[in-house]
Amino acid sequence: MARGNIYTRRVKVFTLAIIMYLDYKALQKREKWVSKSKRDAMWEKLHERNAKRVLKVIIELEGMWVKLGQYMSTRADVLPNAYIRVLTQLQDSLPPRPLKVVCETIEKELGKPMRDMFHNFVQVPLATASIAQVHRATLSDGREVVVKVQHEGIKSIILEDLKNAKSIVDWIAWAEPQYDFNPVIDEWCKEAPKELDFNREAENTSLISRNLGCNNQRDEKVPANSVDVLIPEVIQSTERVLILEYMDGVRLNDLVSLENLGVDKQKLVEEITRAYAHQIYVGGIFNGDPHPGNFLVSKEPPHRPILLDFGLTKLLTSSMKQGLAKMFLASVEGDHVALLSALAEMGFRFRMDLPEEAMEVTALIFRNSAPSREEDEHLKSYKEKAKLKKESLKLNQKESRRFNPVDAFPGDIVIFSRVLNLLRGLSSIMKVRINYVDIMRPFAESVLQCNIDNGPRSNAQWIYNTPVHSDVEAKLRHLLVELGNADKILGIQVCAYKDGQVIIDTAAGALGRYDPRPVQPDTLFNVFSATKGITAGMVHWLVDNRKLKLDENVADVWPEFRSNGKDGIKVHHVLNHTSGMHNALADLTREDPLLLCNWDECLNCIAKAVPEGSPGQQQLYHYLSFGWLCGGIVEHASGRKFQEILEEAFVRPLGIEGELYVGIPPGLESRLATLTVDKDDLSKLTGITSRNDLPSSFQPGDILQMLNTLPATFNTLNVRRAILPAANGHCSARALARYYAALADGGVIPPPHSTSSKPLLGSHPHIPKFIVKKTDKKSEGRKKKGAYEALSTSDKSKQVTSFEHSINLDGGDESRRSINSVPIVDSSRSSNNNNLTTTGSSEVDNHEYGSKIFNDEAIHDAFLGAGQYENLIFPNGSFGLGFKRIKSKDGSIIGFGHSGMGGSTGFCDMKNRFAVSVTVNKMSFGSVTANIIKFICSELDLPVPVEYSGSGGPNLSASLEKPIIN
Repeated sequence: MARGNIYTRRVKVFTLAIIMYLDYKALQKREKWVSKSKRDAMWEKLHERNAKRVLKVIIELEGMWVKLGQYMSTRADVLPNAYIRVLTQLQDSLPPRPLKVVCETIEKELGKPMRDMFHNFVQVPLATASIAQVHRATLSDGREVVVKVQHEGIKSIILEDLKNAKSIVDWIAWAEPQYDFNPVIDEWCKEAPKELDFNREAENTSLISRNLGCNNQRDEKVPANSVDVLIPEVIQSTERVLILEYMDGVRLNDLVSLENLGVDKQKLVEEITRAYAHQIYVGGIFNGDPHPGNFLVSKEPPHRPILLDFGLTKLLTSSMKQGLAKMFLASVEGDHVALLSALAEMGFRFRMDLPEEAMEVTALIFRNSAPSREEDEHLKSYKEKAKLKKESLKLNQKESRRFNPVDAFPGDIVIFSRVLNLLRGLSSIMKVRINYVDIMRPFAESVLQCNIDNGPRSNAQWIYNTPVHSDVEAKLRHLLVELGNADKILGIQVCAYKDGQVIIDTAAGALGRYDPRPVQPDTLFNVFSATKGITAGMVHWLVDNRKLKLDENVADVWPEFRSNGKDGIKVHHVLNHTSGMHNALADLTREDPLLLCNWDECLNCIAKAVPEGSPGQQQLYHYLSFGWLCGGIVEHASGRKFQEILEEAFVRPLGIEGELYVGIPPGLESRLATLTVDKDDLSKLTGITSRNDLPSSFQPGDILQMLNTLPATFNTLNVRRAILPAANGHCSARALARYYAALADGGVIPPPHSTSSKPLLGSHPHIPKFIVKKTDKKSEGRKKKGAYEALSTSDKSKQVTSFEHSINLDGGDESRRSINSVPIVDSSRSSNNNNLTTTGSSEVDNHEYGSKIFNDEAIHDAFLGAGQYENLIFPNGSFGLGFKRIKSKDGSIIGFGHSGMGGSTGFCDMKNRFAVSVTVNKMSFGSVTANIIKFICSELDLPVPVEYSGSGGPNLSASLEKPIIN
């Protein structure tokens, strides 16, 4: 070994690093002056030159640098081809050590002469690696073995190499802050010395072999998640000598021999990947060094992989194993909330103002393998996205260079990521494509199986421990347990008011399929189209405050809306789903669903859309466009932002701060329930044909496709944070029930929610910051002419000021957008509008128990399109003005409300002063919700709404013909 002294090794390493750094920096400066064709040739020549430099120094120094070179040679997915071509030579044997030295080590370690231990010892080694060399031998008892012997003096060299590597990484991080590899090298410094103890390797080999169930004969009965690989049996070990069973095989990267044997390379690499998935997720201990030199392929059919060298292994704690499983599954499902939870459990800290970065990073880790050219394109795309993200943050040069979305990186993840990268490199070398999701998902799910199946049978705390308010609530909890045991419920909340008092407030189940934390009373559920009932209420609130009229032309309120023949569309047409805009935004969602997150873009599309018919002629459910039609009306009629009106009209007066949002602010991630789909219900949808009351873009086939993709889309934080006033309400059942309890009494605010409910309703204040910003004269004049004149007379003397909405995010950045604000209607507020929200449920302005959020005595008629409002709705239609009309079996109207796709719902029976809401995260077609509503109404001797009155809840065909779930 070219040991030299420690100083010489250090000089060689640092000299190489500096030369390569200067070489690359010089070309970066020169390339801008040459053509693209010459530029590519220059880079290729530079890569070749530096790869040879690296190879030369690695061969001279050996030790840990050989392992690093072997690792680099497998990264065909990320490194230039020149490096792969040159460094692949390191996968062949290095120069052997003298046989005399090898035999002396064996005799010293085992305490016996060679002749007493071996019948035959082959002098030429099978392989020479960075730490040891391997000889074939025959024991005195006739067993064929291999003997692994550690190089003399290698321990001190390895430790010195790690110090040098650490110094180089520190220097690179200082010179180029975006390339900070300290977490990686720190983990290597901790784990690599463990390879020097062969007793540890022997234990690891035996343990992993047992975990994988390795044997030479394939069992007839194959258990679930089993793997078909071989691992040599351990015969004997000391700290520096390891004797293993000999297994005859072909090297994995000997593609010619594999071809001659007829080996299925795809199946081979898939089985190796399965073996690693088993090691990581089932056994919790895995080989951290899966480079091609550590695999053989048995020569006899079925040509099984042989796994070698378990020196560098990683033992995972139970919590880390579960965290890795949750991270993988959440990434696959597109579940930002569960992903951030898993990353936090493992010690990651991501900047919360960049939630999509967490998903991007994990998607990069778990991406499928591909040929090197495709990998180059994929990584180039990822880097381009990162560049655009940095540009959007408007960082200065120093901040940009040091920008990193990860604030903390756990050491355990380093070896895990390295394994996935090596496996991906292996796939590139073997020229096969591996779908890591399909292979690894069953193993990851097995880790969480106890949590996935953590229903009422196995979890005594499945019903969250809150007081029981009534006999009917006690009985309801038994029903929920039955439904949970039938796997119909994942997480759920049910809240009901009768005569203004809370009679049910129950939470049960888990936050998500891969998030076993319990649902609590303040958990926030996405309620999809139940949001429409809230949005419609905001339009009515503006009408009630004389800022808008139901028979007013939308274009008179919203001038940009006038284009393309929409002059005749009135506010009541929008609320009654008769505007002819039922398919508006359908093309936008097909083009790119994430465009729905752009509020201004959606309003612009609605304003430019062409109606498909004359207003008032046909009632077709405006499944998506309803929200932005109403949202545009709200903002243009008030001159204020949508969320401000929501806060002032309902959130603060009802004391439901922190539990009702349309578009969540940062900081609520831990309280979000995550969506999944009831696959049993989903499978039944294929038998349903079409419905004539739904738009052409929202037929059962479209719904089926949506339900397959909605969870992955709506679980992401960037979608949750967007304002989608048709489909993105996030609330607790108790907040939604309180809203409908107030509406049931004509807008009278109910008594405070039960103080026995913990945490208290309204105890999660959301306090946005409003910064004064100069108003341009044009917008000032427009507001004075429009919304300002519609305000209450007591505030007309106050100056209209424009503000900038700024949410203070983790990491110190602020996400700003201009808002046009008008004074608060409540004259008791300060004229300085820098604080537009209160700080808790105790501060509700003048909106106390018994006061009203609506003044119109005929407000119920307005909601239902009855009485004086009857001429504003489509005759015999399902909808009133913004709300679904609730009927009893005899056809009489008993109330109003709105449901959402997936099962969440809220409605009130105004005649019986009854309001109820159900929030769920396991999306179905309403059978669970129907059972619950039917049960509660029956227990209270109330009329059961016809939508819920079928035997055991509506069957699927009926629910799609006359939906309770919109």
